[in-house]
Amino acid sequence: MAYNLLKGKKGIIFGALDENSIAWKTAMSVHAEGGTFVLTNAPIAMRMGQIKELAEKTGSQIIPADATSVEDLENLVSQAQEILGGKLDFVLHSIGMSVNVRKGRAYTDEKYDFTAKGWDVSALSFHKVMQSLYKSDAMNEWGSIVALTYMAAQRVFPDYNDMADNKAYLESVARSFGYFFGKEKRVRVNTISQSPTPTTAGQGVKGFDSFISYAEKMSPLGNASAQDCADYTITLFSDLTRKVTMQNLFHDGGFSNTGVSQEVIEKF
Repeated sequence: MAYNLLKGKKGIIFGALDENSIAWKTAMSVHAEGGTFVLTNAPIAMRMGQIKELAEKTGSQIIPADATSVEDLENLVSQAQEILGGKLDFVLHSIGMSVNVRKGRAYTDEKYDFTAKGWDVSALSFHKVMQSLYKSDAMNEWGSIVALTYMAAQRVFPDYNDMADNKAYLESVARSFGYFFGKEKRVRVNTISQSPTPTTAGQGVKGFDSFISYAEKMSPLGNASAQDCADYTITLFSDLTRKVTMQNLFHDGGFSNTGVSQEVIEKF
């Protein structure tokens, strides 16, 4: 059911790859709630995914951009405002990548060139996105910027590798930039710490299937799906959450506050 929560609001959605991705689900939900947006992803990701299909479904335009390139981001922010007819109300950062994970390198045997690349794409890009928005005064007052994260930023999940460090940095950027964006522009900045979700990227983590089953058994409400996350993101883009900022918001069915569940006890 749609509530017109985003009627008249405009934004940018990063990272939609295919229909399994949270960014894809969010784009569909934003469209259903009356919002308009441009879609963006790195050129290589666009060749791999089905973003053109999403653009057709939502009547959106696509602007290719490398989120690690300040020049690309500045062009993206400028073009988005031209296409949408004004300043922006929401931005979703749904980007993450670890070369070490892709190459099968353990956390104790990182190749640091790989580490730096993954950090730039997964975490520093969030600062670059916000700095581009901030310097060009591209956000409307009471706008909302959201990035997706994971609880490995706070707790150890061995196979999550250097992505855990990337997410910790991402969350810190949200708090630090959130202060300045709130103080100077009245713009909210938050991160959503989502349940393990079977996206194309998530399934690349070693042991993912076993862990998602474990998280399901640990969470009183069960794992939050990609669609659940999209719905939660909509509330953060809406005017109903105007005073929520600089928060890392756990969206995981209660997993983050559960020490052990009866199901896990019985399993062992």
